[in-house]
Amino acid sequence: MAQKKQTIRETDDEARALARRLVSSARCGSLAVLLPDGGHPFASRTAVANDIDRAPVILVSDLSGHTSGLKNDPRVSLLLGAPGKGDPLAHPRITLQCIAERIGRDEERHARIRARFLRRHPKSALYADFADFSFYRLDPASASLNGGFGKAYQLVPGDFLIASPALESLAEMEESAIEHMNGDHADAVEVYARVLAGEKTGKWQISGIDAAGFELVSGDRLVRVEFDAVLEDSGRLAPVLAEMARSARARRG
Repeated sequence: MAQKKQTIRETDDEARALARRLVSSARCGSLAVLLPDGGHPFASRTAVANDIDRAPVILVSDLSGHTSGLKNDPRVSLLLGAPGKGDPLAHPRITLQCIAERIGRDEERHARIRARFLRRHPKSALYADFADFSFYRLDPASASLNGGFGKAYQLVPGDFLIASPALESLAEMEESAIEHMNGDHADAVEVYARVLAGEKTGKWQISGIDAAGFELVSGDRLVRVEFDAVLEDSGRLAPVLAEMARSARARRG
């Protein structure tokens, strides 16, 4: 009997929102590379964070098998999306087809990527600066989104990456903004987690801010909160965060 071909749905705002959440809220993923020996693809689990435009970044050792693949051929695939209870295929996931780019330690963006990665994975500070470790940025070329049974989509990078003239200026102020929010407005951060992210337990802190939203962490838990609109001006960050806190408190009652 012929197998029924899966129908690819037309990409809509709901699919884009799901893709953005999956890419921004992943702590790890399955990375597939092509090894130098020309054999089968090699897949392994890797810790994941995001650059300021939401592109995934990874930290790998020269001693690992997948790094030889990264050096051999920059074409990689990254599967994101953690299965929950029940059938693992019923849970959403996204596969990104990317071009991997090593970030040299002498590059200006290295400090930014390092800081963003370590805030999501604090324990990696123990080895991130070892000579054999390097950060790679994975630039998406295309993506396949599966939102569950019968919900398949083909995406382009513009469906989930962040485009804004404020990317660089927000990156420059990100660390101080995070320290300010976590230190001086911890009550607002808790409201974000409880009301906007729907989290019932945990002590939450902001771990990353970009032009489209921010991440909250509590131990090993990570959630993403998106702004209503992408910020075009970094000067809008403070008023937007303040308005989100006021709105969330009003909803909580």
